Amino acid sequence: MKTLKITGALVLLSVLTMSFYSFETTNKNNQITHISADSVLRHVVLFKFKDGTAPEDIKKVEDAFSALPSKIPEIKGYEWGINNSPESLNKGLTHCFFLTFENEEDRGIYLPHPDHKAFGEVLGPHLDDVLVLDYWTK
Repeated sequence: MKTLKITGALVLLSVLTMSFYSFETTNKNNQITHISADSVLRHVVLFKFKDGTAPEDIKKVEDAFSALPSKIPEIKGYEWGINNSPESLNKGLTHCFFLTFENEEDRGIYLPHPDHKAFGEVLGPHLDDVLVLDYWTK
């Protein structure tokens, strides 16, 4: 019975330790990224549309991007919105799309995915500029 209690305590301690684990990884630019067990990979995409893009064309882009989470199961979280900052520092970028992935492998499936590529076809004729930023949450 005593052995069972000690074994149970060790298992519990192991589980608790693993839930707080973290590690570092080095990317292709030799930058070290600290990743903890509860980190997720955020993929932030900002668009600037060409001058004169019709509102209905912008709506098609919004709808096409918003359809991706239902088509690509690797997308674990999704939200989007239109800039409303009073600071006027957006450099013409108006739309922010915010995706969450569990890991880089899932993002790696998303990027060349046929549905993501098809979305690019909808977006392309209307896109003036884009900014993409990915980061691991801390």
